[in-house]
Amino acid sequence: MKKQFALTILLTCFGFLLFSQNSTPSFITDSLDKYINRAIKKWNIPGLAVAIVKDGKVVVSKGYGKQSMSRKDKVDENTLFMIGSNSKAFTSTLLCWLQFDNKCTLSDKVTKWLPTFSMKDPWVTKELNLTDILCHRIGMETFQGDFMYWTSALTQDEVVKKFGELTPVYGFRSKWGYTNAAFLIAGQCIKSISGLSWESNVKTRIFDPLQMNRTKALGVELPLMKNIAAPHTLVFDTLKLLPYPKLDNLSPAASISSSANDMSHWLICQLDSGRYDGKQVIPFSVIKRTRRPESIIGNSNPTFNSTHFSLYGLGWELTDYESREIVSHTGGVNGFVSSVTLLPEENLGVVILTNTDQNYLYEALKWEIVDAYMKLPYRDYSDLYYEYFQYSSAQDLSDYKAERDTIAMHKKPSTELKNFAGHYTNTVYGYLDIKTSGNNLVMTFEHHPNLTATLEYMNDGRFLCTYDDPTFGIRVIPFKIVNSQVLSLQLRVAQFVEYTEYEFVKQ
Repeated sequence: MKKQFALTILLTCFGFLLFSQNSTPSFITDSLDKYINRAIKKWNIPGLAVAIVKDGKVVVSKGYGKQSMSRKDKVDENTLFMIGSNSKAFTSTLLCWLQFDNKCTLSDKVTKWLPTFSMKDPWVTKELNLTDILCHRIGMETFQGDFMYWTSALTQDEVVKKFGELTPVYGFRSKWGYTNAAFLIAGQCIKSISGLSWESNVKTRIFDPLQMNRTKALGVELPLMKNIAAPHTLVFDTLKLLPYPKLDNLSPAASISSSANDMSHWLICQLDSGRYDGKQVIPFSVIKRTRRPESIIGNSNPTFNSTHFSLYGLGWELTDYESREIVSHTGGVNGFVSSVTLLPEENLGVVILTNTDQNYLYEALKWEIVDAYMKLPYRDYSDLYYEYFQYSSAQDLSDYKAERDTIAMHKKPSTELKNFAGHYTNTVYGYLDIKTSGNNLVMTFEHHPNLTATLEYMNDGRFLCTYDDPTFGIRVIPFKIVNSQVLSLQLRVAQFVEYTEYEFVKQ
């Protein structure tokens, strides 16, 4: 009798285990396709790819929509998307791996590996270590300096030099500030430590053993590839095709391109303690080190459900959600936004890739999938996020119409238009030039040879600046004028690129 009772318990537990491992939420099996197809139409997203990994298996690896608004090619599980800042976890993994190999320690000073590196403050130069550059605690404002580098002609060495010349907004290690150029510094340290370039390291150590066969480390490799999603943006309500951004001068921070299928291999490895296809690809201690909290981002405020903190490890954002650990990151570059999410305790991973930079679906869909697996109520995050997006877009359009109305009043500046033309310099960036063009001004840039901006006069020394690359936005640019003499201007770009401003002084 006891034996029969024990057998019954064993079979019951075994059956429950099988059910728990094989049960896929009905949202995934019955509703996912319909949900995504409806959502990409609403959000005006040409194409999207999704990968879901659960309990070591790929549950979903699929594409939706088109690779480009100008082509009929469909997105599939192998379509390449730029993953932007989701590149950072690969970079931090490499540096932690070099520590595991006893080639360095994360407490090493940057100058040990880059002797010519310097910051504006000599003390910071002396103290800055490898951990600092991987967890965004240098003292910079989020995105500070990015305008200088973003799709610019600067080389990697020039980016690092100009980064060091910036004046941080905050004190060293006093505040978290997202710093793309710091990961370029990490990439250069990887080269110095290992003797191989960042792109060689990431390919041989990670892409190849994980069979991420279509994934590319550099943008320069994309023209040689087929089945690639094209970048898009929205200019108010109009979808526009963009050129592929040239970001190889920031490659360890943002240049990787991958697919849903390849990224599912990364998820499996991350969730299985560094193993893939029966082999230990990445030491588990390396993965754990990247997830150790190092910086406080701030409070986390989810729309629904409970969370308590928002931290940053090394290339990963760390938070909790309904008593579960979440390791995640997002990525955004010209024409692409993406998300990578891990719930280690649920053995669940999700990747969302999109080919427009003006949507929140890449996050909404992630939460829909996470909630489904955690048996939480269906929220329709897409519709909820879209309401906010519409409100924000309407505000932007209203502001733009008001600015155009001001231009239409044809007010005269306090000095002749020709006096605004000239050569302007910024101590860190370099120079820009302004020339007259009819009733407007045209601005060109030293380190952005393919970028121009049209300046239309508004009032009080202010011009509406429209960049020909929509990524840089439409911003109001004020000039400083004293006694009819133009002294300087405050350059502003879209906050997607950088929040901080640059003063350019007229020569």
